[in-house]
Amino acid sequence: MRKVLVVAVGIALLGLVTGCATEEATKTKPAKVKPATAAPAKTEAAKTEPVEPKPVIQYVDTPSGRWMIHDESRPAPPVITPGTFSSTRRVGQAPSDAIVLFDGAAESMKNWTDTKGGASKWIVNEGYMESVKGAGPIQTKNGFGSCQLHVEFATPANVQGTSQGRGNSGVFLQGEYEVQVLDSFENKTYPDGQCSALYGRSVPLVNACRKPGEWQSYDIVYHSAIFKDGKITRKPTFTIFQNGVLVQDHVTLEGGTQWNGPHAISAFRPIPDKGPVQLQDHGNPVRYRNIWVRPLQD
Repeated sequence: MRKVLVVAVGIALLGLVTGCATEEATKTKPAKVKPATAAPAKTEAAKTEPVEPKPVIQYVDTPSGRWMIHDESRPAPPVITPGTFSSTRRVGQAPSDAIVLFDGAAESMKNWTDTKGGASKWIVNEGYMESVKGAGPIQTKNGFGSCQLHVEFATPANVQGTSQGRGNSGVFLQGEYEVQVLDSFENKTYPDGQCSALYGRSVPLVNACRKPGEWQSYDIVYHSAIFKDGKITRKPTFTIFQNGVLVQDHVTLEGGTQWNGPHAISAFRPIPDKGPVQLQDHGNPVRYRNIWVRPLQD
């Protein structure tokens, strides 16, 4: 009987000790409960996912109102018919004091390079040079500042694409400021990006374009941009005749002409006093011929 009593007492003491230990553990190590409102943990992909930049929208104030850059709703210039070329009336022959940059012969390609100074992949055929998709721009080896520039061009006779995808190229002065080349014959686009526009900056006075495949001409009087200590001290100006018709009348650029988004344009960036004449490869086979320049004294 005494043996049974001792065992019972031992069991009771053991239960008491175990209960105390459990109670102490409960006091010192409370159970962790996840709050019902806790946010889910971020994954590594969420941490590194790029944030899409907000598009830049810029405006220009004109006599016809305020418009976004590259706004197709902006009023287009009136369409006119320029004079025609003929066997007895040819325009654009180089004067005796001009520097001939391209006369149609393959030999004159020595005056041109790609943007890295190497041989360009543009092709020469039957008196013209033609852009090759993916070849990049072609530019003169020598640089020019203020000048009179004559360029003849032809957009593809086989019309493909619309708006900016149709006969797109460009003539750059100082390697920086673009006079747009585009097939703008019965082709709607934003007016500050049509043929003879100062790209994104100045709409031409009229649309003087010939039909696709026909030769056209630019005669450009350009007074160059000048920078000092990285800041512009003289803004560039353009006077342009397209096919003998005045389309830009001593226009002063107020910034760069580079693409900077669907409704934006670039600011001035410092460049040397002299830069190349550059022709753009925009993926369309645009042809050029009879290119000459006359440097001007400011």
